[in-house]
Amino acid sequence: MKALRALTIANIKSYRRDRAALFWTLAFPLVFIVMFGLIFSSTGSRLTLGWSDEDGSSAAAALRVAFAAQNGVTLVDAAREPSLEQMKLGKIDGVIVVPAGYGAALAAGAGTTSGKPADVVVYTDPSRPNLVGSIYQVVGSVLGVVNLGGRPAIVVPVGENVQTETLKPISYFVPSMLGLSVMQVGIFAAIPLVADREKLILKRLAATPLRRWQLVGSNVLMRLLIALVQTAIIVTVGALAFGVEIVGSLVLTVGFVALGAVTFLALGYVIASFASTEDAANGMTSIIQFPMMFLSGSFFQIDEMPEFLRGIARIIPLTYLSDALRQVMVGGAAFAPLWMCAAVLAGWLVACLGIAAVKFRWQ
Repeated sequence: MKALRALTIANIKSYRRDRAALFWTLAFPLVFIVMFGLIFSSTGSRLTLGWSDEDGSSAAAALRVAFAAQNGVTLVDAAREPSLEQMKLGKIDGVIVVPAGYGAALAAGAGTTSGKPADVVVYTDPSRPNLVGSIYQVVGSVLGVVNLGGRPAIVVPVGENVQTETLKPISYFVPSMLGLSVMQVGIFAAIPLVADREKLILKRLAATPLRRWQLVGSNVLMRLLIALVQTAIIVTVGALAFGVEIVGSLVLTVGFVALGAVTFLALGYVIASFASTEDAANGMTSIIQFPMMFLSGSFFQIDEMPEFLRGIARIIPLTYLSDALRQVMVGGAAFAPLWMCAAVLAGWLVACLGIAAVKFRWQ
């Protein structure tokens, strides 16, 4: 027992001397709990909904007042087609259409045994499932008051998607999972790089006739190949095992995967530039990876986060990689235009390459 106690104390002292590893290890759970606390303490969904009144009746106007009175809901008046275009561009979250004949249906006794219920058309984007749930929660809250718990219902929602293709729900998770995989391939490159530097492997390689750009280039090509193989595996398994149908451009998909892979690999080199030990690299990688996973819209709807977290989501690269893959692969509504997604990823790539070029150490 004496030996065990002595070795344990020695290990604790050794770990404590690595100040960087100690800091990142303790900072990680703190950042994690604060981030989730802020996400879940948000005051509720903030929705911007297009409102298209094709009926023009007083009943339709009263329905608009009821929707506008919901907390966190902003209505934007426009015709159906312009509203749908705004939704596809990511400027509004959904569209509610009051079709012609709504008021007449209510006046004729909608919901009674002699009359059919009036319809309200609700357009959502199934590639953003959390947002779909929030929209239907608002719709259900309003129509629940309109129907007054009566049976049969007076007004019923008719759901429509922004896509014309019929896709399975799992199709909309494939782009997010692909984006996460690409991110991990890139930033986790930091850990073996720091380990090789600690073991003096990088120092020995730098002393060989090989040029440094060749050493870095081989690492980049290897990680890029892994990302492309991951893409093939995820898409193939999704298609064969779950019947996932990819409706967009394969060339654009591969292009964004490649751009995302080199961007996150450059970020991995930045981490390796500042991490002095392998333990520190592990901590730094985790504290960067997890916030990006949960703030990028892959798991939680960005619009449901507090304002300053939404500000962070607008600058992190994974937000734009996942958004671009959703747009290209399944025609999802845009968080940002494709050109902006590419520009943000390219900007991160250039910035990270510049930092790594100055700060990266071979020994």
